[in-house]
Amino acid sequence: MRILVTNDDGIHAPGLKILEALAAKLSDDIWVVAPSEEQSGAGHSLTLTRPVRLRKHGERRFSVSGTPTDSVMMALQVVLGDVGKPDLVLSGVNRGANLAEDVTYSGTVSAAMEAALAGIPAVALSQVYAREGMGDTVPFAAAEAWGDRVLAPLVGMDMPHRTLINVNFPALAPDEVRGIKIAKQGFHDYGRSAIVKGVDPRGYPYYWFGLGVTEHTPGHQTDLEAVQDGWIAVTPLHLDLTHHQSLEGLAATYAG
Repeated sequence: MRILVTNDDGIHAPGLKILEALAAKLSDDIWVVAPSEEQSGAGHSLTLTRPVRLRKHGERRFSVSGTPTDSVMMALQVVLGDVGKPDLVLSGVNRGANLAEDVTYSGTVSAAMEAALAGIPAVALSQVYAREGMGDTVPFAAAEAWGDRVLAPLVGMDMPHRTLINVNFPALAPDEVRGIKIAKQGFHDYGRSAIVKGVDPRGYPYYWFGLGVTEHTPGHQTDLEAVQDGWIAVTPLHLDLTHHQSLEGLAATYAG
């Protein structure tokens, strides 16, 4: 089984090393193609206004001077073009959560989306952390200890067309994790108003996007609540954004 490993935190990210180790438990045919620099929040963006560079770091290990989507496309069409497409794409382990509608901003999830668009089974993995400002001290122990138990059942699973699996590990020590829970995608209830204003050394203002206060969705049935309650959230996502229930009403509106 050939596995492509990628991420959005960059080729030197600690979470990528953990994911490589998890992938090595599943196969000895591992290829790594990841962004050369951190691309958090890049979403499903492509680099269209400048050239993309490919750099080889070692045997079956490459970086791309672009987004996570660029990395997957370069992997499939250039790096693995003569070798053959992978049987599985793993993206992560991201430093930080990718829950609820944050999946639309996430480069980690978008790399898996690009694989799913190409018809390749894909899993995005993220490690939640306890508080802001942790930097490189974010612990990945839960992902490292539980990752193989999450991935093993997914290998060879017949995933529906253009779907992917989104996994979030709670910010807990491995022995405190309650287990694995299948959960639907939640939605945060907050305004995107957490913009921090500062002044640079020359006296000019700048703005830094942060996180607002989160109110979880009711019902305790989503990925948000699952992780908060100490579970590993496993959420199937699909790429068809059509709201099918609206099709008939819209058709009638335009027909009238």
